[in-house]
Order: sequence, then structure tokens, then C-alpha cells
Amino acid sequence: MLTLSSISISFGGLQVLQSLNLTVPGRGIFGLIGPNGAGKTTVFNLITGLLVPSAGTIDFLGQRLNGSLPHRITRSGIARTFQNIRIFKEMTLLENVLIALGGRASYGAASVLLPWAGYREAERLDRESARGFLARVGLAEKAEQWAGTLSYGEQRRLEIARALATEPKLLLLDEPAAGMNGIEKQQLVEEVVKLNGEGLAVLIIEHDMSVIMGLCHEIAVLNFGSVIARGTPNEIRANPEVIEAYLGKEEQTHVRSEEMLS
Repeated sequence: MLTLSSISISFGGLQVLQSLNLTVPGRGIFGLIGPNGAGKTTVFNLITGLLVPSAGTIDFLGQRLNGSLPHRITRSGIARTFQNIRIFKEMTLLENVLIALGGRASYGAASVLLPWAGYREAERLDRESARGFLARVGLAEKAEQWAGTLSYGEQRRLEIARALATEPKLLLLDEPAAGMNGIEKQQLVEEVVKLNGEGLAVLIIEHDMSVIMGLCHEIAVLNFGSVIARGTPNEIRANPEVIEAYLGKEEQTHVRSEEMLS
């Protein structure tokens, strides 16, 4: 589905990614992990057009993404969430999702000026659609609440609903469990599994290894801008190179590795 080939990028002389090769399958839940500064969020920013690689190519469903504007990449079928929640807290949940729907609204400027041309019906359908996306993340009953009144975990779920409103084929989640309590994390896992079961491919960055290991079908590990390992959760958990990347050679004990990657 998504292929990054020989991707390199540097910032101010610091090489962040070095000839990175990564393929994300068209189904399942794929994890991208690594120590702080490994380049994980940079990968997301490159995929979504916020950054442009200095070398290499990015292809999605046979389409070259290099140089494409972010909104065009979204329209091609890629949506994302961010480490720092980006919602409009002084709007309702419904309004937040309607904004995300704007890029594919079923009416144009002319119909806004000519209500009899179908604008009112199109608006009703879009509101109904927005409520549907909220329902998919368990927030339908709070559609008319201000987004700023939501708990942290609910705000994360609202951000996912906004991403779903663009009707992606691939959903990129950047540390979605950050700041969540145990119950919220379990709800998140259940919701991501449900979305994947509906046919949505997921690429997730997450520092909480219990979430990653319990959620992903396959995982790639970044360190110093390159992929050092790829495999199932059990294979990654037992990989000595991964343990070294997280713990260092002097602390590669069985107990510490289990604490870090279990």
C-alpha cells in the first residue's frame, strides 16, 4: 500500500533519516517504534507532505507522493492524527467533524446562495454523516457538546473521528495513547481494532509498548534514522538489536527487556 524507498532528510546538518526503506501493508495494524529522536514523526510528516525528502521516493497505491501538497495527499486516502491534539475546543464535536468533511462536501458555493438548489438537503446529509463518524469512536451522544469539555482520551477519539471524515484508506496515528489512563488506552485499542476490522489500514507510532504489542500485527523499529528490525510483536520483543536500542548493551538483562517490551 505505502512504500518509502531510500528516504533521506536532514535538518541543519543533522541527518534524521538515512536511506530509509519501509513498506506498509494494505491491511492490518502496523507499528513504528523506536527511541526518542529516532525519526518516527519525521516519517509521518514526510508521508503527509509536511516535509519533503532530500532523497528517495514515497508511493501510495501506485501514486508518487513526493512534492504533493498535504490536502492532495489527504484526498488520495491518507489521514493522520498528531502528537499534540489539534481540535477546535470552542466548537462542538459535530462542528469539528463537519470542518473535516468540508474537503468533500456535497454542495458548492452556488448551492449555498441558492438553497432551493439542494443546499439544505446536502447540509442535512453532511450533519448525518458527521454524526456517523462520531458514533464510530463512541462519541455520538456528545455531538452537541463543546470539544473543550471532553476528557483527554475523548479529545483523542474526536481527532480520530475528524481523520475518519476524510474517508482514508490508511490512518496514521501519532502516539494516540499519550496522556491516557488505563481504561482510555483499552478503549483506544478496541476502537482501532474495530476500525481495522472495517477494512481501514493503520500505521501507528506509540511509546507505550503494552499498546503496541497488544495491537499490532507487525512492527518496524527505527534507530538513528534507519530500520533496524521488522517482525511480529514476539519477534521484536526478543530481538537483541531492539533491546540494545532501547536499553543499551550494559542493561540487556532478561528482566529489563521484558519490562521494556512486554
